Amino acid sequence: MANTVTYETFFEKVMQERLDAPQNWREMCKVTMSNTQVITSNYIGTAGGWAADAALTRGTSFDPTDISMTAESITISTGRHVTTYFDFADLAQSTLTTEREIFSRAGERLGEFIETDVLAQHASWRNIGLVGGVWTDNDATAGAVTASNIDDLARKIRTTIREQNGASLMAKNGVFATLSPASFEFVEAFAQANGFASADEALKNGLAPQVKYLGVTWYISNDNTADHAFAGVRKVQRLGILQGTFGKMHKFPGIAGTSGGIQSGIAYHSRCDIGHLTPTDHAALVFDVNDTNS
Repeated sequence: MANTVTYETFFEKVMQERLDAPQNWREMCKVTMSNTQVITSNYIGTAGGWAADAALTRGTSFDPTDISMTAESITISTGRHVTTYFDFADLAQSTLTTEREIFSRAGERLGEFIETDVLAQHASWRNIGLVGGVWTDNDATAGAVTASNIDDLARKIRTTIREQNGASLMAKNGVFATLSPASFEFVEAFAQANGFASADEALKNGLAPQVKYLGVTWYISNDNTADHAFAGVRKVQRLGILQGTFGKMHKFPGIAGTSGGIQSGIAYHSRCDIGHLTPTDHAALVFDVNDTNS
């Protein structure tokens, strides 16, 4: 007897393509794929470390400056799964239950979970709030993005980065803001009302998501935590993903039924395991924008 086997490689590729599609978490975060549960990195504190000594007298001895190195870790421990079951008859009769479609949708759902979980880390970021109509650093007062203050927000983000000694990292990685569709509308409104060629282009075509304008690359997300948007220097927020489970799809034919027998169908299962870290030495370069439109 000779069995004919169809391998899963193609279908897993379909799911991985969906996971690899442009998603904000890939753009916002520095992503580390690893099969290690704990990923450790070190940093040297900027306060006092490697400081220039103010007093240096020729012919006089001096002591070296002490430094303090700190280890920080990403622990990959948060897991989510997408598991669906289909009867063999439904698999045969429905165009929506092809393995390509099942795997593609699983990748989309897992990508949405990662996006939501990244944006839920806002308590770790520096606040920018709206106080008396003015965007203010290190303040959690909530207010709404509008067409008249979106340019102020862009300037405040960049100014705060410079004040927190992040100008060189900003120049290297760029600046981003991830807004809700309701707030992104005001970026578009500002673009249509200001400039010449840029205004004409915005009036003609609108602004596409992931557009650089006002010195910031603007992203759209429907997954922001209510009243919280995310902004700052790209690739500062750390995201760890377990390589061994990411983009993998498993099939369990004939799974046990509720009565202890077997069911005539297949369960399709996928999962992702992730962890987060806002590095202490760069925590002042990523912002929780307290936007009530989110």
